[in-house]
Amino acid sequence: MVFEPPPIEPPAPWEPADQPPDPNRHPIRVVVTDDLRRSRLTVGFRLLLSIPLWIWLVIWSIGAFFAAIVNWFLTLIKGRSPLSLHDFFASYIRFTTHLHAYFFFAADPYPSFTGKPGYPVDVEIDPPERQNRWKTLFRLFLALPAFLISGTLSWVLFLVAIFGWFVGLFLGRMPLGLRNLGAYAIRYSAETNAYFFLLTDVYPYSGPWEFAPPQPAPPPPELEPEPAFT
Repeated sequence: MVFEPPPIEPPAPWEPADQPPDPNRHPIRVVVTDDLRRSRLTVGFRLLLSIPLWIWLVIWSIGAFFAAIVNWFLTLIKGRSPLSLHDFFASYIRFTTHLHAYFFFAADPYPSFTGKPGYPVDVEIDPPERQNRWKTLFRLFLALPAFLISGTLSWVLFLVAIFGWFVGLFLGRMPLGLRNLGAYAIRYSAETNAYFFLLTDVYPYSGPWEFAPPQPAPPPPELEPEPAFT
């Protein structure tokens, strides 16, 4: 008599299969496709133009606060953030990133209110993965150092915005160095928010590179010695 093993059911859509993590790839990544061009008209009135976006962020943040409590309990019990809540916070963090990029002159187009992908300074967020329950339990305390660093970088972002406003108003462009410095601060803020809202248990990376520093170039191949003439 031969016993066949029971069929393996595919994981439910709200519980995606675990994938081996890439050590050189942070699950929260900022992608910059900005072309540095700025509209002088929107630069001059950027503060007024962004008011509806800030109001919407406040409303969305109220819902995110209560959703975060539910997500904390479910992640602590199941070891993974539910897909619906994961997508909710992913859209929230993308919108926050788009708003910061627009307000601080790291990007020029007006952001959408839905947080959909495709903005010149965008966020790629991996699907939910299993998380360490101890890290989930003490997430608020673990995130405090990251919030302190993010708060410090926010002052850097304000300085970038001040210089960027003058340069963008007169030249119609954003200097590459200023844009990259602003994108760096925005990237760390997005990683901190994603860590706090349990989208990942990978701690925010404060280095200037995207999670892992570039690897050194391989040494040049050794040339074989030419045969001696006989």
